[in-house]
Amino acid sequence: MSPPASPLHRVAFLGNHPPRMCGLATFTGDLRTAVAGALPDAECFVLAMTETGAGHAYPPEVWLQVPENDTRAYGRAAEFLGEVNADILCVQHEYGIFGDHDGERVLTLLEGAAMPVVATLHTVLDRPTRGQFRVMEEIVRHAGRLVVMTARSQRILASVHDVPADRITVIPHGIPEAPSEKPSACHKVEFDAVGRTVLLTFGLLSPGKGIEQAIRAMPAIVARRPDALYLVLGATHPNILRREGEAHRDSLKRLAAELGVSGHVRFLDRFVDLPTLTRAIAAADIYLTPYLNEEQSVSGTLAYSFGMGKAVVSTPYWHAAELLAEERGVLVPFTDPPAIAAAVVGLLADPDRLRAMRETAYTLGHEMRWPRIGERYRDVFDQVRLEASHRARPRLSPAAARIGGVVAPLRRGSSPQGDVVPPVNLAHLERLLDPTGLAQHATLAIVDRTHGYCLDDNARGLILATQLTAGRTTPPPAGDLFGITSAFVQHAWDAEAGRFRNFMAYDRRWLEAVGSDDSHGRAVWAIGTVAAQAADASHRAWAYRLLELAAPPVLALTSQRAWAFALLGIVESLAARPEDLRLVRLRTALAERLYDHLRGNRRPGWIWFEEVVSYDNARLPQALIAAGHQAGRPEWVALGIEALDWLCQTQTAEAGHFRPIGSEGFWRRDGERAVHDQQPLEAAATVGACLEAWRVTGDGVWLTEAQRAFAWFLGDNDLGQPLYDANSGGCRDGLLCDRVNANQGAESTLAFLMAAAELRAARAATSPGFMQVAE
Repeated sequence: MSPPASPLHRVAFLGNHPPRMCGLATFTGDLRTAVAGALPDAECFVLAMTETGAGHAYPPEVWLQVPENDTRAYGRAAEFLGEVNADILCVQHEYGIFGDHDGERVLTLLEGAAMPVVATLHTVLDRPTRGQFRVMEEIVRHAGRLVVMTARSQRILASVHDVPADRITVIPHGIPEAPSEKPSACHKVEFDAVGRTVLLTFGLLSPGKGIEQAIRAMPAIVARRPDALYLVLGATHPNILRREGEAHRDSLKRLAAELGVSGHVRFLDRFVDLPTLTRAIAAADIYLTPYLNEEQSVSGTLAYSFGMGKAVVSTPYWHAAELLAEERGVLVPFTDPPAIAAAVVGLLADPDRLRAMRETAYTLGHEMRWPRIGERYRDVFDQVRLEASHRARPRLSPAAARIGGVVAPLRRGSSPQGDVVPPVNLAHLERLLDPTGLAQHATLAIVDRTHGYCLDDNARGLILATQLTAGRTTPPPAGDLFGITSAFVQHAWDAEAGRFRNFMAYDRRWLEAVGSDDSHGRAVWAIGTVAAQAADASHRAWAYRLLELAAPPVLALTSQRAWAFALLGIVESLAARPEDLRLVRLRTALAERLYDHLRGNRRPGWIWFEEVVSYDNARLPQALIAAGHQAGRPEWVALGIEALDWLCQTQTAEAGHFRPIGSEGFWRRDGERAVHDQQPLEAAATVGACLEAWRVTGDGVWLTEAQRAFAWFLGDNDLGQPLYDANSGGCRDGLLCDRVNANQGAESTLAFLMAAAELRAARAATSPGFMQVAE
């Protein structure tokens, strides 16, 4: 196998997760643990699908819950994955867990996911409905690799969906480590089954499991083996329990009584943990799966029992037919109790055959152990990322292309837009602002309230409001921009959790308990700016008090951008309060982290903080330069300048104009940089960073670089089309491969306005008449 494009740092899994009670939840949790074992240096986390009204106490590895019936939550999940820089997304696909019969909502998440996707398909249908067919076609389109658990599923994907064989990997259902031991009294005592021949079925109880067929077989089994005990282990499926209560379980108990085998059928009504389950399997002599539906691609209970060395009697649903072929188990017809009885009695009467079956199953189970499954998924992830990095993208010209692992020299100079900075127009920002906060999105120039608000945008708005009121530009702020955004930031702070919340619905409901790392960092940046620059002393006092609470938790965050954003705010605040040793220590700790990451990741042709150049990139060197200058640490400044210079080179087209890294795939080391879906955020970050470098070094080339990046807004870009709309005062959301994304959301508009405010102040400092001319 070829080496991966770069090491995996963060792996995301989407699916159900314990304590939700279902087999898919158990699988997702086990798979995450297995992959984490195979990738000890990576963070493996879960986005948990959560049913309506549930309040699960998820463990720390669950980073985000996705309400299955909230369509917007899927888009937010995609944004979250981008914010945390997930390297790969592994989707556990099962029809029905995404809030509707066909699972269509998950496509919103897949559309927004910027990282490679691997889809594990738990159900593959040879006769899907039209809706199921369409959804699977979209999953096939989005996923770099499809993982199935049986060869039959692979054949169905090839025949029904025309998927090439090299895009499908067969990896069996994982099973826990367990010793292969013959059932003994010590195993059976826990289940009050000493001296009994134990037949076992386990899993969530539901009508499709065919338990009644096995109960109907019990009279014939007991006639030949009076010691037989059929143990049915598992709670009733939560969905069945909500709709019908225990009606199904009660009907099974009545059937056993009517057949006179109540003493030979025992129900253990509980959702068992893995250790209990392992002991139950060890206590069993034969495992039964009398399922009724042939179209079952995989059964976790079958995999567990077979892999742990049990002889199995089963109906021939797809997974069983494949796993138990060639005398690896006994297959019986559907709904045929006499055949079940004959198979059980026959096996018990032939100890040699029973032992050989157990030994074969246990031997084959070695490849099904979870550690081995984790390694195989790791290999798939590496291969998919390598393929994604080599996937054909629009080519850059030779001057801007990466050649031999280095960046070719680029021509950089003044842009055709010269020193133009349009007058500040806050009309569109006023439209986005309401008494709650700044709305996130717009459809064209019309506010789209569907997506509500976020802390990220209101923190940016607070920085802009502070710039406007601190005398950096002459126009007044839009409406009460400062008052509304500062109140939003205050309301977002959860003192008990010690974190900010990020997303809020239009009806003012918080949509999450804890916001992203990056949103927390941006909020610290904003309040640090207010604490230093606000004209009103009471505003400065408010911000400083909140900064005292919100800045220390940044040390527990893992996002480098969160560190950089917070560092910018801390540097701002320290400029006004240099005596605050608490902030000094935070500045040192965060800057040292960025410095160490940059040093540790440097390679020939790659002078960057991490394995990927993704979004808001220039803020990383900006924070290191600003902190180094303030702290008197020239090594921080020097390395930050080096990284910013490298970034500016990579963001220069052959014609000399600014070309930011596209968000349609970003740029991973040893891969090709994404060209399309260029974001205003990148231009604004580059303006801010270059102005910081200019202030620190006094080198006028950085002022030119800032103007060049700003000219991107005005049409000096790949398409020659402006993103700034002088009529509305808004900024369009991005530069696509063939057009401008005409929506004018808050992030884009604020990016333009913040960059314009900073650049106007810088130009005014160098040319006293500039402000009047620009106006």
